[in-house]
Amino acid sequence: MSWLIWTLWVVFFAVYEGTTLANKKKGDTLSENFRRLFRTKHSKAGRAVFTVGWLGFAGWFLLHILTETM
Repeated sequence: MSWLIWTLWVVFFAVYEGTTLANKKKGDTLSENFRRLFRTKHSKAGRAVFTVGWLGFAGWFLLHILTETM
């Protein structure tokens, strides 16, 4: 059953993000919201926090998927 929920979530995200990309309206895509949340355009600290968070998550996720022990 969980595979169905994850599949529906991915489909919802793809449709929603595709719609926001197609409408050309500023500020509604995932990347634009992350830039605003972390203030990556105007803040070195925001860029640093986002970078550390992203690399930390990517590293954890990579190990999680490849080793199945975490």
